[in-house]
Amino acid sequence: MPTQVRITMGNVTLRAELFDTACAKAIAERLPIKARPDEWGDEYYFEIPVTASLDETATTKVKVGDIGYWPPGRAMAIFFGRTPMSTGSDPVPASAVNLVGKIIDDATLLKKAKGAAEIIIEML
Repeated sequence: MPTQVRITMGNVTLRAELFDTACAKAIAERLPIKARPDEWGDEYYFEIPVTASLDETATTKVKVGDIGYWPPGRAMAIFFGRTPMSTGSDPVPASAVNLVGKIIDDATLLKKAKGAAEIIIEML
């Protein structure tokens, strides 16, 4: 069963879920996570206290609202629009990510949080 979480950045709060994969469960066990997000186009990414390798969900094909884990940076990545590698409307990660969750609400609202100093991910 997916883990229900809340993502808060500035004045934006969204509901999301983490999947039932080993990588996603490792992230859920570390909640709450507070971090300073970096921006890469319409993607936020930030280091988290989880170390994992690419798994069966690994992909470079993500959609707006997907949440990934990027092993090279031990980072969570939240996709809410085009990234610098996009050629169409979908985001494209810098390299493969494990799909660990998805935003339930309107992920594009995260555009309003650009420049936020902190992101908080916690269980609902």
